Amino acid sequence: MNLRNIYDSRRIWKIGLISISILLVAVFIYISNNLVKDLAMQERDRMEIWADATRRLATMNSGADIGDSTAIGAPVMSSDIDFLLRIIEDNNNIPVLLVDDLGNILLHRNFRLPEPVDSMGLGALSPANEKFLKDKLQSLKNSQNKIDISIDAATTQHLYYEDSTVLRRLAYYPFIQLAVMIIFIAVAYFALVSVKKAEQNKVWVGLSKETAHQLGTPISSLMAWTQMLESYGVDKSIVSDMDKDVNRLSIIADRFSKIGSMPDKELTFINEAVEHSLDYMRNRIPKRVMLTVNTDPQNNCGVMLCESLFEWVMENLTKNAVDAMGGEGKLTITVNNSAQMAQILVSDTGKGIPRKNFKTVFNPGFTTKKRGWGLGLTLVKRIIEEYHGGKIFIKESEIGRGTTFCIEIPKAGTP
Repeated sequence: MNLRNIYDSRRIWKIGLISISILLVAVFIYISNNLVKDLAMQERDRMEIWADATRRLATMNSGADIGDSTAIGAPVMSSDIDFLLRIIEDNNNIPVLLVDDLGNILLHRNFRLPEPVDSMGLGALSPANEKFLKDKLQSLKNSQNKIDISIDAATTQHLYYEDSTVLRRLAYYPFIQLAVMIIFIAVAYFALVSVKKAEQNKVWVGLSKETAHQLGTPISSLMAWTQMLESYGVDKSIVSDMDKDVNRLSIIADRFSKIGSMPDKELTFINEAVEHSLDYMRNRIPKRVMLTVNTDPQNNCGVMLCESLFEWVMENLTKNAVDAMGGEGKLTITVNNSAQMAQILVSDTGKGIPRKNFKTVFNPGFTTKKRGWGLGLTLVKRIIEEYHGGKIFIKESEIGRGTTFCIEIPKAGTP
């Protein structure tokens, strides 16, 4: 797999995992909601039985004595009354209110009242309890938890009830579990990202310092060779050009040696820093690339810079822009200053970058080139953000029209 496809594959896997997670949560919530509905129906059936027991007791009390067969067509036995009372008393988890047609509370059960009351709810209500139950009655009138109890042709009572504590807990349980899952996944994700970032940092530091170390010996030898060539009478212009390239290698080695430790920074004016960073590239970019640098001498601010690393940033962005334009086009570098930031815009007329890659271009291994490791922009981001406390991002890009990178570095003295 090409390096430039690694992050596309990761994105697909992330989208797939998120989609599967959402699907599983949706299925779980669906099943839980069905369980809640089933339990609600069972509670409704229990309340229907409770209401029927209340109706039978009321009918018995209004028209029959124990053993009398005239009221409902059959003898009323004490065992029947005991059975009906047991049905009513067995309800110890569903809050119920029994009221008449005028809204007077005849019975209440299983409510957590502000003040103590008898267990059957048949005693006189204190003002606080009465207000509580009336407020509860008003709220229950707007719900579907109501059963009408026809006592006789002229009398109807109304049974209102709330969902049991178990049912309410079960209704909230899926969402509580979902919140716990989200928190757990978030913590696990950030922990993995932190570990991964720490490992990447160790690799970066080790690779950079080893590169600087390996370059040190041949650079020292090349310096000695240029001195020897000069003593042998070789053309001084040739030796001078070789010296420039050897010094260039020495600068590169110094840059790599600074990775992994906070570099020393000095107060530098941003206009001069930009101009100086382009000195080496001016004569090394194709002649068909028009390089324009726009600075404002009246708005030249100071920033704390490690110049050698900042030059590395500008060289990387310049090379990328030239590659994106295929060696032909316009490269414009503009310096702007806001109240707290020095801003450098690097704009090209190249092939552009898709919006979906605006962030992934800074990831290690991302590249659109046939050659290269895709580390240039990663180094650029690290130098600007970690070593200089700034920002770098793609300000705008359009396919076939070009791209603008934006660098922001705090002005000197800015907290």
